Amino acid sequence: MITLRGRSVEFNPAAMESGSPLLRLTTNRTRPAPLRAAEGFVHEGGDMPDGFGWYLLKATEAMTLVPPGVPAAVLPAEFDHLADGDVVRLEPSRGGLRTLFRKAVPYNHFLLTERCNNYCLMCSQPPRTVEDGWIVDEILEALPLMDRQATEIGFTGGEPTLLGDRFIELVRAAGSHLPTTALHILSNGRTFANGTLARDLGAIRHHDLMMGIPVYADLAHVHDHVVQANGAFDETIRGILALKAHGVRVEVRVVLQQQTIARLVPLARFLARNLLFIDHVALMGLELTGFARANLDQIWIDPIDYQAELVEAVGILDRAGLKTSIYNSQTCVLAPSIRRFARRSISDWKQDYMPECSGCLGRNECGGFFSSAKLRYSRAISPITEQAT
Repeated sequence: MITLRGRSVEFNPAAMESGSPLLRLTTNRTRPAPLRAAEGFVHEGGDMPDGFGWYLLKATEAMTLVPPGVPAAVLPAEFDHLADGDVVRLEPSRGGLRTLFRKAVPYNHFLLTERCNNYCLMCSQPPRTVEDGWIVDEILEALPLMDRQATEIGFTGGEPTLLGDRFIELVRAAGSHLPTTALHILSNGRTFANGTLARDLGAIRHHDLMMGIPVYADLAHVHDHVVQANGAFDETIRGILALKAHGVRVEVRVVLQQQTIARLVPLARFLARNLLFIDHVALMGLELTGFARANLDQIWIDPIDYQAELVEAVGILDRAGLKTSIYNSQTCVLAPSIRRFARRSISDWKQDYMPECSGCLGRNECGGFFSSAKLRYSRAISPITEQAT
């Protein structure tokens, strides 16, 4: 696991008078002078180059090298991963640092709002009714600082589309500042049902946009129960249809849990017959945090116990020509016939492995576990000791 935020950063007096800046970091001592003043230099040893707006130090002794009157901070060991091109928010009054963007990783995601119009039984980010428009402002400020060669970024929530016009503003800004970067947005799809927002999103013509939308069953009442919202299934399906009508790619996401497994095979048939034009199907293992932890007895099912349903569902989707992936699942638990559909998808800052994984030859290809999985995980976890042929 990697620490992305903390409140144990030591700031010098100049920093305490410098507000809470959003900075792009660099380790490049030869940065052009006009750029230095707006950047933070990460000092890893040697002389201290001058002209930077901030200095982030990995050793307390280096504070004596900082030019007089220039803000600086000493990073605790858990932030050793900070590197060239990363974007951070510094909060001197709280001794804090938050990492917004990491250049070295292929995928960075941003929570746009905590508000949501679903209340899913297994939600890993329980919604709150709060005024959090400042989040949008921060992301709009951060986007121009991100590396233009970033592979992919994601927008999540809450429900991002509840932002309305500001949601559209964010998508447009992402496409403008990151012209080669894929954008993946998680949404329940309901706000697209009337067609207006879908039209506005399609009109942006983002170069590489995918909307990830959950459909948890082929029956409306089952889906509505899982998301705890009457009428949600109808709005979600109409939202998907509206998005596709306006040229927006759609990924259907299915969280694999006790209340969705019973309808997994019928759902696969439903997608193959009625939504064959969608662009991807993602079958997701549980993340045991948030509401999932609170509702564990209602939603937990050992993944080894649903392999038959998963194999059949994947087969239906694959034969229908639907691109299909399995996320958040461990190789040793998956039936051998569907292991080729598995993807490593858990972010490195919250990825972990269990003691049973020691000595496993398949660890580098395995999706691993969410760090929260220590609460409960499959009884079938065991090391792979022979290479596949």
